[in-house]
Amino acid sequence: MLLQIALDKPEHFALLPQIRNIADIVEVGTPLLKRFGIGAIATARELCPDTLVLADTKTVDGGQLEAEMVFGAGAAFMTVLSSTSKATHEAVGRVAAEFGASVIIDTITESGKKDLLPANASFPASFAYVGVHLPSDARNAGDRSTAHIEAVADMHRRGFRVALAGGIGPDTIDAVLAVEPEILIIGSAITGSEHPQEAAKWIRAKLSNPGRGWPWDKK
Repeated sequence: MLLQIALDKPEHFALLPQIRNIADIVEVGTPLLKRFGIGAIATARELCPDTLVLADTKTVDGGQLEAEMVFGAGAAFMTVLSSTSKATHEAVGRVAAEFGASVIIDTITESGKKDLLPANASFPASFAYVGVHLPSDARNAGDRSTAHIEAVADMHRRGFRVALAGGIGPDTIDAVLAVEPEILIIGSAITGSEHPQEAAKWIRAKLSNPGRGWPWDKK
């Protein structure tokens, strides 16, 4: 199971030296990309040269151009919405293959539906994972659903590898580990912690020792 740490605010860049040897993947979140552009990817690569970088582009159109920019800047992964056109999926897939990069098919627009993807869904070979998560606005509005965690098993049955995100922290991590997503995405449980490096280390250790308890008061 890979650990992906999501950064969404400018001050999160300061955490990169602390997590560079802990995270398998550093996510340059959509808000950072909108604020700083492609330069945010280059910055993450400079601060964490040995860590893979994911750009959470949530691409919906202009697939070839966006993929060329993102992968050209050094990202190893980017996200594309599941609800966008087949033509966009194929355009991104071609560029990803040229760069030897990978794509996450993001089901955020399907959140809350019984079936996250159509039964006959198929994607280019470079589309390596299905992103399953509870949207942050829904969580901030009080939605504490665990449907996204429960959906992992269905994605596995259908043959997809899963990148799971959405409110994952000390209260939910045991349930997450039980369904075994291929990528575990953590945001505020680390970036919002008073001890971000220690929190990241705890989560990393939790992957190999599920019995470890959370060492700080839950918030």
